[in-house]
Amino acid sequence: MTSKNVVVSDAKSSLAIGVHASNSSIFTASAQKPPAVPGGYLSISKAKVLKNLEINGNARINAWVDSMKASSPTHIKSTPSLADEQNSWMLGLPSALDMFEHIIEASRGKQIVMFMDYDGTLSPIVDDPDRAFMSKKMRATVRKLAKCFPTAIVSGRCLDKVYNFVRLAELYYAGSHGMDIKGPEKGSKNNKSTEAVVFQPASEFLPMIDEVYRELVEKIKSTPGAKVENNKFCVSVHFRCVEEKKWSELAHVVKSVLKEYPKLRLSQGRKVLEIRPTIKWDKGKALEFLLESLGFANCTDVFPVYIGDDRTDEDAFKVLRERGQGFGILVSKTPKDTSAFYSLQEPTEVMGFLQRLVESFYMANQECKKVLL
Repeated sequence: MTSKNVVVSDAKSSLAIGVHASNSSIFTASAQKPPAVPGGYLSISKAKVLKNLEINGNARINAWVDSMKASSPTHIKSTPSLADEQNSWMLGLPSALDMFEHIIEASRGKQIVMFMDYDGTLSPIVDDPDRAFMSKKMRATVRKLAKCFPTAIVSGRCLDKVYNFVRLAELYYAGSHGMDIKGPEKGSKNNKSTEAVVFQPASEFLPMIDEVYRELVEKIKSTPGAKVENNKFCVSVHFRCVEEKKWSELAHVVKSVLKEYPKLRLSQGRKVLEIRPTIKWDKGKALEFLLESLGFANCTDVFPVYIGDDRTDEDAFKVLRERGQGFGILVSKTPKDTSAFYSLQEPTEVMGFLQRLVESFYMANQECKKVLL
């Protein structure tokens, strides 16, 4: 790790992050060696990128647009076989609420670590991304959760934006799909150390991201409802308020801008196209980095839980499957291909699941106290 990509508030070689462990005590991970930092962008020539965009661009854009249309409410309601498909899907991806006791049994004796997306998971999906507020009850629930388990928010939003939505200093935050990570603030209950870690593996791309953002803002002015969001280390182009018949046209506009930036890549999310650096970093890498920073890199008694609703969360679900530890929970009302183990339909169900986790934690602690007495 170099000082270029990682900044620590005190210039020391060790990393110390305090969190609540399952026995209600504070544990500290000292001098943990963080995972390797990507040394730059993927080696892709501009000529190769332009050629690929010309050959595969139209087919890829059509696939993105079709995927976004398939997930829109108007198309979902018009599908006659949806009920049968939903029932079949739920057999393979049961509700985390229905399977709660099985989940608790699987995590018994292990340290639960919570990871959650924000939009569509802790807050509902709304037309205006700037108004994706979480409820007071959800915030109170997440605050209680963080008192029981190490808790992180992993979002495509820039770190500052997601922090302003959540406003809980005791959490870990990974913004811009994990390219901007920050630990709990000094003096918070989850951070008894004198250091706060900031991890930014794509800092060299900031000027380029700003340039692309300005170009896209100018280019999409003629498309009613289109919105471009600067998420610091990535740019999001939102399709939520754009007429479906204009989606393909808008996607081509975005692709035309990206042609000039071979060090950036384009991916599709939930009614959004996102432009990110071509480094090997995503939400799954962010999950691994946080686990290692917390001292759980090679632990067999850790139980990570990741809850998310978007395609970008699949990177984290896959990491958990590969580790053979913990599980992913997909938040969705409709069938999707996923690497998650369980499902929840909407943020209200997410809140119910988190509340039961908190209750389970305190019940287990009361049982421990009785045994000790």
